[in-house]
Amino acid sequence: MGEQSKAEVRVIASPQNWIEGEAVRQLEKTASLEGMRLAVGLPDLHPGKGSPIGAAFAAEGWIYPTLVGNDIGCGVALFETDLRAKGAGRRESWAERLRGLEDADADDAAAFLEARGVAPAGFEVSLGTIGSGNHFAELQVVESVAPQAGEFGLDRDAVYLCVHSGSRGFGERILRGHVERFGAGGLQEGSEEAGVYLERHGHAMAWARANRERIAERMLGRLKAGGRRLLDVCHNFVERADVGGVHCWLHRKGAAPSTAGAVLIPGSRGAFSYLVRPREASEESAFSLAHGAGRKWSRS
Repeated sequence: MGEQSKAEVRVIASPQNWIEGEAVRQLEKTASLEGMRLAVGLPDLHPGKGSPIGAAFAAEGWIYPTLVGNDIGCGVALFETDLRAKGAGRRESWAERLRGLEDADADDAAAFLEARGVAPAGFEVSLGTIGSGNHFAELQVVESVAPQAGEFGLDRDAVYLCVHSGSRGFGERILRGHVERFGAGGLQEGSEEAGVYLERHGHAMAWARANRERIAERMLGRLKAGGRRLLDVCHNFVERADVGGVHCWLHRKGAAPSTAGAVLIPGSRGAFSYLVRPREASEESAFSLAHGAGRKWSRS
């Protein structure tokens, strides 16, 4: 691998954007890991368990499962429903119909996965459930559309469904298995262990995507409505990327890719969410942008 070069550390945020000092300290510490080339904190950077959330890290020759975290494949999906915005006055009735969805219906979970080419993972009892933490599903209506946003084809009269969830206990099991063997250490590119992790990582990514679709299906079923998925963008994963002309592994933990087209950046409860299209995929921000599901403070 040659001599370790010092990683660049950047924080992409407005001067008015308050970021906890511990998060920046974690960002700088993570930048010192072997093979690290670039560490970027985004506007919703906040402390995590050892490494920060709301960040992207590019490492040459190394994969760090702890930088992806336990919720592999977590992301945000947006569905356009055939519910109409003028019916939003019935939201109390809609909320009543959605009670009890934290209890999974695993009867046809295997068939649901099979139809999407996803193998069971042993956690199908959780398929179609949102989970805890900052995961959520929310019915939304359009407040305004920018003049240049016509390409999105948004229907001002439609109700939309935003789903933020991931791989539930599946991703956690994968990370726990790694930590039991290697602690917070990385896996060298090309090693057998790295190959096994990447295979499991890919499985968890597909399972998480199916989980978001299943959540939407269950919710729309309760509301007796149809819908179609407009986008599904993951923000916890690792992929290959060229950074500074070097082949790297780009780890995103609470960071949406700026290379996947349109992205929904959800706001806090009661705040606006934004459907945006990145203007360019820039190495300056590690080809990433804020995922909008962060927090100012650590969970503790």
